[in-house]
Order: sequence, then C-alpha cells, then structure tokens
Amino acid sequence: MKAAPPSSSSAVLHKGFRLPYFFTIMTLILFMTILYSEDSPAYLRLSWATKKKGEKLAFAVGEADSSCDVLSGRWVWDDHRPLYEEAECPFLHSPMVCQLYGRTDTDYQHWRWQPNACSLPSFNASLMLESLRGKRMMFVGDSLNLGQFYSMVCLVQKIIPSDAKSFTRKFNGSLRVFTAKDYNATIEYYWAPFLLDSNSDNPSVHKIGKSDRVVRKDSINTHGDHWRGADIMVFNTYLWWMTGPKIKILQGGTFDDENKDIEEVATEEAYRMAMKNLLRWVNKNMDPIKTRVFFTSLSPLHENAIEWGGDEKGNCYNQTVIGDEKGSYWRPSDCDKSVMKVIGEEFRKSRYPITLLNITQMSSYRKDAHTSIFKRQWRPLTTEQVANPGTYADCIHWCLPGLQDTWNELLFVKLFYP
Repeated sequence: MKAAPPSSSSAVLHKGFRLPYFFTIMTLILFMTILYSEDSPAYLRLSWATKKKGEKLAFAVGEADSSCDVLSGRWVWDDHRPLYEEAECPFLHSPMVCQLYGRTDTDYQHWRWQPNACSLPSFNASLMLESLRGKRMMFVGDSLNLGQFYSMVCLVQKIIPSDAKSFTRKFNGSLRVFTAKDYNATIEYYWAPFLLDSNSDNPSVHKIGKSDRVVRKDSINTHGDHWRGADIMVFNTYLWWMTGPKIKILQGGTFDDENKDIEEVATEEAYRMAMKNLLRWVNKNMDPIKTRVFFTSLSPLHENAIEWGGDEKGNCYNQTVIGDEKGSYWRPSDCDKSVMKVIGEEFRKSRYPITLLNITQMSSYRKDAHTSIFKRQWRPLTTEQVANPGTYADCIHWCLPGLQDTWNELLFVKLFYP
C-alpha cells in the first residue's frame, strides 16, 4: 500500500504545471454541474467549464496543464511528510492536536495526494508569504474551515522567527488573526457557520441542536462587514445546514424581536438562498483584478462504517487504513448531493471568478485521518462512553498535521497555477 513517491516530489514545479516566460497569467475557473453515479466516485466531483484564454486571475504566477485533472488521483505514501510537526506549531489546539491527546500511530500524516496525470507543485511557504505581503487572507465558515486556517498558519509560520509573528483573537473569538510582522500580512479566520446571521454564531457557545438552529434570511452583511478589505477569501459552509429535510429561517427582523416570524424551509432552498447572498456580497465587495475568492466543498463525515463495508456499529474509531478506489470511501447522502448540486448551479452564474477547492473526493478515502477520541473532551464522559470509546469518536474534524494540509496544497495550486 505504501507506494513510493515520484522522484520529483520535492520540486516546487512538477510535471503538468508549466511556468512560462514572463509569468503568463491566465485562466478562469468556473463551476459546472454535479456529476452523479452510484457506481463510481464521480458524483463526488464538481467539474469546471473550459478555461478561457486571456482571462487573468490575481496572484497567478504560472498555469496548470489543462489536460491534468487534479481530482482524479490516489493517495501515495511519502516519507518526506508530514510538512511540519505537531509540536512545531504553537498555535494548534484541540481538536487538531491528536498526538498531544494520546494518538500514537502516525501513518495518517504521511499520505500525499497524487493526481494520475501530473503532480501538484510543492507548497512553498516563502512564495505564499511574499504574495501576501501587505495583504489579508481570510478563511470564513465553520470549524472545518478553522482547521484549514490552522493548517495554513502552521505551513507558513515555521519559516518566521518567533519575534516576527503573533496570534490574536477579537470579537469574543469570532475573529482570529495570525500576523507575519515583517510581511505586514495577516491570515485570518472568521466564525460564521452559515455565513448568514444565525443563533449559532457565538464562537464559544454554539452547541445548538439541529432542530433548534435558526438562520436569518438575506443577512450576509451581518458578518460580511468584517470581511471587507480581504485580498484572498476562502469560504465554506455545509455541516451546520444538515438539520434534515428542513431548517428554520427567520424571515425578517432580528433574533432579539419579541415576536419572531420563523418558517421551516426546505434545506436545499435555504442553502440556495445563502449561496445567492454570498454571490451578491462577492460581486459587490471583491475586485476580480486584485482579489481572489475560493469555496471549499463539503468535508466527508465517516460516522457510519457501513459506508465503506465496515461493521454496522462502527465509525472512524480505530480506523488507521485509508480507503481505496475500489469503493472503500464515504458515500454522500441524497441531502449531500442536493447541496453539491446547488453549489454548481449557483456559482457558475457568478460574474466574479470563484475557484472551487473540491476536497470532497480526495477526503472521502481518509477515514483514518479524523480526530476520533484523541481530543480534549468538552463534556464529562458517561459510563457508557468510557466503556465504549467509539460512541464519542469525533468523525467530523481532522488531525493536524494531516489531511487538511493537502487541502491547502490544492489552494496553493489554484492560487498560483490556476
């Protein structure tokens, strides 16, 4: 299973990605449709329209080979990983620091995503920081995007002297800011699990049951006012919408109003409303000549081992082997598919070039990479949970270093070699 990495794995530029003379900048990535198939992982993939020559994207320094599909690939063993050590990144905390909380196996840190027709450029922290000089990169969304934010911080901070970097929290923890002082650059994270205003927006107290979650209609500016001025935006929103076939929507007013007009709306319809809100905000506040916008697709949950042929009572607990292309991967529900369908339908209408970070398929094989039980427990464990650890395994979040570093390698590719 541990396939040897290609000899060029340490190079900054790999086969399939060309850096032409004078740093030709081109291509526009758009969303197309969701492809479904019950017999292959194709339904996990959003595909893009043909690139338009002459279109320029900010931050690009080269171009990707259009014949290379980075989503079509496999995980290969790489002795040069992880890209950093858990103890080397002082900003990490639960639930990402799995080794600190007792995980002893480390194989999950050594897998590298290998496209079938090319190789991804290696993550270059110096290039990332130089490109961010005097600029802001901001991750916005839920705790999965928080993990991607911390991964990015860990990837760049190791080349910065300790007295030239800082980390602060603002707005009661809703905003987290890593500053690279010598570059006058920030990498930020803003907690907004629905992107819209909701009753789950408190970054510390937001454990609200699915049936009690309420989202305020057309309220993107409640949070969006804090995003203005960012040069690179990385959005995600998915997990908190999964309340079932319907979700509660506050039709007007505020959450402080005595009489609230709350309606139950089909989840797909409500999610579409949020995506339309996001697109309006992007078109109004982002400059396609100077700024970039990314959207990270849904992150798979490995809470049901039946999905990969395991025991009906099992989940990601004690999973240390990755899935394979023969079918041992997470299979999305009909609700998952409907959300992915909305993303494709709405984003391909955008006048602003939004780049999809489709991490769904590559992550679907990684049932081994979740935090499982290796995290600080926020609630006292019950006797049943102590006796059966699998009952409280976290099969949503991911250990760092690990899978989410690959998400940022994909971000690196789409930013600099679109």
